[in-house]
Amino acid sequence: MTSQQKSMVRLGISHMLLVALLVLVLAPYLMVISASLRRGNFAPIGLLPSQVSLEHWKYVLGIPYQEVINTATGELRTIKAETPPLLWCWNSIKVSAATSIGITFLSGTAAYALSRLHFRFRSVTLRALLILQMFPMVLALVAFHVILDYTGQAVEWLGLNTKTGLTMVYLGGFLQFIWIIKGYFDTIPASLEESAQIDGASQFQTFVQIHLPISLPIVAVVFILSFIYFMSEYPVASVVLQTRENWTLAVGAASFLPEYKQLWGRFAALAVLSGVPITVMFLLCQKYIAGGLTSIGVTE
Repeated sequence: MTSQQKSMVRLGISHMLLVALLVLVLAPYLMVISASLRRGNFAPIGLLPSQVSLEHWKYVLGIPYQEVINTATGELRTIKAETPPLLWCWNSIKVSAATSIGITFLSGTAAYALSRLHFRFRSVTLRALLILQMFPMVLALVAFHVILDYTGQAVEWLGLNTKTGLTMVYLGGFLQFIWIIKGYFDTIPASLEESAQIDGASQFQTFVQIHLPISLPIVAVVFILSFIYFMSEYPVASVVLQTRENWTLAVGAASFLPEYKQLWGRFAALAVLSGVPITVMFLLCQKYIAGGLTSIGVTE
């Protein structure tokens, strides 16, 4: 076998492995899409629906449709969602976007202080942040409930069953991004700030006019990562939000899978719908993501 033939064989094997990997990755998504387009609320069992129906999508999009309840008489009934699932999607987008903006601002300012300012207990604070990242947010569910319940008695719009209260709880997640942004800030030469300060810029002006433009890739990465996470966050949202009108997408989707009756078709349609805002946000930020994850700032 010549070297050219060996190269062709290796190339063919590589392509087959890539195709097999692609099939393994895409198969679950195709099964979910198939379940959303199949008549009846059954768990995904195949890549293609045996009988195509848009009833689940009509339900999720809030479009009334008719269903046969007696085949002998042809009796029909109108099906319509009590609470439009699109409202849950809109709630998730609002909460996730507001939280992501807040987390980006809080983690960015904190990372700048830890990267550029020298103060007492700075190293202790950095080590404490690493330790705090070991504990997931769900460990504080009881504390969140008690705090929001107490807060809501004084400020109603900041208590339980409010999207504002949920956003305030989510903002505590900014701690996990401080180290990421700090590592990026550490690669930016201090001479840039010194030049700006010589020209009369304050510390805050230096941060806004020097650091933020240079750090836009990592800022975009933090924003998109937090947006994706909070769009699908369930444990905290299920404790804070208690009425259907305030539910987020994850809590609403979970309501389709109770113990006594799993509505897999509606769940699948809502799962596909939930990927739309995430995909749009990813496409808007994609040009910054690769740079934010791999870049090392600027060099002198």
